Amino acid sequence: MAMMDSVGFSAFDERPVPVSTTVTSDEKPARALGGIAKRGLDTLIAGTALTLLSPLFLLVAMAVKFASPGPIFYGHKRIGHGGASFRCWKFRSMVTDGDRVLEEYLVKHPDEREEWETNRKLRDDPRVTRIGAVLRAYSVDELPQLINVLLGDMSIVGPRPVVQDELDMYGEAAPLYLSTRPGITGLWQVSGRSDTSYDQRVALDTRYVQAWSLWSDLMIILRTVPAVISSKGSY
Repeated sequence: MAMMDSVGFSAFDERPVPVSTTVTSDEKPARALGGIAKRGLDTLIAGTALTLLSPLFLLVAMAVKFASPGPIFYGHKRIGHGGASFRCWKFRSMVTDGDRVLEEYLVKHPDEREEWETNRKLRDDPRVTRIGAVLRAYSVDELPQLINVLLGDMSIVGPRPVVQDELDMYGEAAPLYLSTRPGITGLWQVSGRSDTSYDQRVALDTRYVQAWSLWSDLMIILRTVPAVISSKGSY
């Protein structure tokens, strides 16, 4: 899908900044964006968070297990740095036969199919369980991705991890996405999340890579807390 012109947002404020989607070979480094410094920060934060949040992990695991039949965790195949695939772990927030439920829903609600095909999300997703809706609203379902960070699949801050079909939607900006590890949080996550269009999401991910610094990562982490509490654009 050809990417339309759009704007990104600075990691420091909400003023729009122009985004270039032109990709050159110089913008696709062999190692992940940020190198050792970013990886060191990731490991420190993920290890500390897993230790401090272990009681919450136990409570959520029990809630998921008793809320609906099925496993506690769900690992979905995503595309990471350099095109490598990995299992992106979450607390299960959907029914186990989600693919069937989604297809039946879209057949009965053809007007919703366009939203799904455009954004890969539905505001009222029939697959989401009651406890899952709460976990997703406050991003608690994504806490197991801290394990992905320790394994080196993900970063604390980066573009949202995508499946292959979504990567195709990045068009010319795909090499920029592949130049870094996807993140638990990122510029898109603190700039409206699902209230933005997919083209805006691509522009935000592009802007993040082009203007990356450890300082911008720290600022995004700080902005994540109020974004999660407000649950704006989370569904």
